[in-house]
Amino acid sequence: MQLLANVEAYPGFDTTIAMLKDGAPGLEAMVAGMGHVERDVRVRSVGFGGWPNMLGKMEFDAGVMNGTTREVGSVGAVPDTLPVSALALEVMKRLPHVMLTGDGARRFATEIGFKIDETLYEDSKRVWWEKLEKELTAEELAAFPNIPLAPLSRTITDPERVRDTTVFLSSDVSDTISVATSTSGWGWKYPGRLGDSPIPGAGFYADSRYGAAACTHTGEMTMRCSTSRTIVLAMKLGRSLDDAIKLAVEELAELTTGFLAGVVIHAIDAAGNHRVVNFRCQDDIFYWYWNPKMAEPERRTAEKSSI
Repeated sequence: MQLLANVEAYPGFDTTIAMLKDGAPGLEAMVAGMGHVERDVRVRSVGFGGWPNMLGKMEFDAGVMNGTTREVGSVGAVPDTLPVSALALEVMKRLPHVMLTGDGARRFATEIGFKIDETLYEDSKRVWWEKLEKELTAEELAAFPNIPLAPLSRTITDPERVRDTTVFLSSDVSDTISVATSTSGWGWKYPGRLGDSPIPGAGFYADSRYGAAACTHTGEMTMRCSTSRTIVLAMKLGRSLDDAIKLAVEELAELTTGFLAGVVIHAIDAAGNHRVVNFRCQDDIFYWYWNPKMAEPERRTAEKSSI
């Protein structure tokens, strides 16, 4: 067994460890832990603590994948719903589909008993409106939201430059390797924007025979490169975990146009190895790791890519 997650996972990491120790399936354990993250206002990139879109509305994305069956559940731009990782798991279990989005995802949530949640944290609402007041003219404010939003997309994105996601990767007692993701997406994103977190192959991928990968930060880049799938496929083709990540980083580095920024790759393999690589993020990146040989989970520093 092993469990890997990014640093924002701290509200639920111990919950997932306890469930894995008790023999719970990896996805069930990770989604339970992630639910604590999604409800914690201290985590400003996920769930209730996240930032709204340009219209002041919260939209959540999540994905789960079982690496043994390669079944996937995914939801995107979901309103009024916490926790969305649990909703993604229900999509996988109950529907013949892989992904639901927007109002359709919310309709499904209602059908299976998810209550309507208040999802806009008051402090996020305050910061959002104060930023609009600085960026818009008096005439635009009076007409808001009936104004063009596209011109704002590069002006007011990310009040704290938050482009993060919560990712959990695990192998459980049955040697099933699984992955789960959840995010509120970029602050001030254009309504309806999806990043890589709900996209299989981009933000997450798992195959119990080889390993799993999940990405955080600039999803627009990992969608262009199918980064998570690249890593798992490279291991299937005989590359080591280290070489698989090197290939993925090289592909990201080949991008020279479009929106470019940092990416963090989290990956594990079927032999019990793990790596977390910081590709061009300016600040140090931290993550959580645990396996049964460790007395306590450890907060570690990601290695910086040399590329």
